[in-house]
Amino acid sequence: MKEIAQSENIEQFSLKDYIYIDKTEYIYNLIKKYDRVFFSRPRRFGKSLTLNTIRTLFEKGVEPYFKGTWIYDKWTQNTCPVLHLSFLKFSVSDLENFKRDFCNEILKFAKANNITDFTGNKEPKVLIGNIFSAMPKDMQIVLLIDEYDCQLTANINNKELYEKFRLFIREFYAVLKGEKHISFMALTGVTRLKDVSIFSVGSDIKDLSYDHAFSQMIGFTREEIKKFYIDYLKLGISYEKQIESDCVTDNDIEEFLDRMAEHYDSYCFDNYYEKKVFSTYSVNNFLQSIVKDARVTFGEYWYEAGGIPSILKNYMESHDIDFKKFQSSEIEVIYDDFLNPTSLPDMNENVLMCQTGYLTLKSDINQNRSKILLGFANREVSTALCRLLGLKLFSNTVEIVTYSNVNLLETSTTEELIEIFNSVLTSVVYDRNPVIRDEPSLRAILHVYLMGKGVDVRAEQHNFKGRSDILINLDNRRIVLELKFSKDGHDVNSLLDEAVKQIKEKEYGIENLGNRELIQIAAVFDGSENIRKITEFKQIG
Repeated sequence: MKEIAQSENIEQFSLKDYIYIDKTEYIYNLIKKYDRVFFSRPRRFGKSLTLNTIRTLFEKGVEPYFKGTWIYDKWTQNTCPVLHLSFLKFSVSDLENFKRDFCNEILKFAKANNITDFTGNKEPKVLIGNIFSAMPKDMQIVLLIDEYDCQLTANINNKELYEKFRLFIREFYAVLKGEKHISFMALTGVTRLKDVSIFSVGSDIKDLSYDHAFSQMIGFTREEIKKFYIDYLKLGISYEKQIESDCVTDNDIEEFLDRMAEHYDSYCFDNYYEKKVFSTYSVNNFLQSIVKDARVTFGEYWYEAGGIPSILKNYMESHDIDFKKFQSSEIEVIYDDFLNPTSLPDMNENVLMCQTGYLTLKSDINQNRSKILLGFANREVSTALCRLLGLKLFSNTVEIVTYSNVNLLETSTTEELIEIFNSVLTSVVYDRNPVIRDEPSLRAILHVYLMGKGVDVRAEQHNFKGRSDILINLDNRRIVLELKFSKDGHDVNSLLDEAVKQIKEKEYGIENLGNRELIQIAAVFDGSENIRKITEFKQIG
């Protein structure tokens, strides 16, 4: 069984015989169709490997690194010099150090390609302009810039430094615009910002971030996972079912992929909202863990490996987040806010969360409509985002899994469950306490907390008679909470009666219950300033 690699260098796949998900047809079509392109994707999604693949094709050709790939017998382009700049390697906190390292990379490129007779300069925009002027007239190069916005995202809360880096990028791009020595140029990043001019009117760069034809160039499709990782899928199923890999059926594989999809699929970068992809990093780690641990565990790799990206963490430090909206499967954003964000500090929070991978498209991008729908891609990112929100909402962590791996939601009595929920509600940090001001905010607090713990929890879950406030699905138990909010505590008894009646009439939680135990709880939160907890509750049945 071939190994899975997390490499950003295409050469490693060939030299070490790693599994390579062949994306070369996309890359071939990209280079043939466009001269200058940009595409945004979240961190750890495969942008760097894509640029490295382009670099290797132009710099070294197809031999020997692309044997067995789609492009091997189709690439006829002559080799040419490639200037590959990764902004991740440069300082994010000191502009002068950033410029020094930037200039060093440009100078190394010039030396490696025997470009001489140019005037040196400490300003990268001047230096690269001088080098272009010193090139032979017929010399063509490829320019690749990875994570162009790294310094901007790191300084979202430092207005002065953000502005300095913004102006640098704007001025540097002005030197590149229309440069005749650049035969092909590709940029990547997390964000798309008009205030750096790369994407403003008159730009010669084609933004392919949500282009239908290239929407699956980065990320894994279900079919690709099934084709290239079939041995890993069979191994996982054999561990779970305690059967030989040869006995695994097609139906077993499809069911296993369905479960993988629930956790890691449904990122959409397609303007028609048709094509979706799995997270490459999460899938690779999940499949590697099957071999390493000899069992199947759906881990939360997004959070563990940068689930708190600095861009979003820094944004949350200086901006309030309306956490109630994350109970909804569909979040509306204005069309122009989504496609044309002006600056990072002023970006719509939903658009930022989409660009960082916490939300994804849930509708097509249609200029005839004023709004676009966003939502969670899968369980992994919804859990990661709620963990992140929890850092801001809660003063301490209330554990629901013991050191002996007992899930307290599975084993606790109704009284103990209410005690857990009250511990969560009272852990909301003091200056955020006003957020529990009505029933929706009460529901949202518990929902965010439980999602952050990886619990399968649904807010306002529909059944054939109505919508329950909170429904928690566990292996052996389903908990339904019908919540009521009392502003001053004077009406808690009548509200409790109302909640009990509602559960009985609407029969919350009975749909698709299977063999699970059903616990239906009516509960009233007393919002009095000196109480602020659930004071009255009753289990139904």
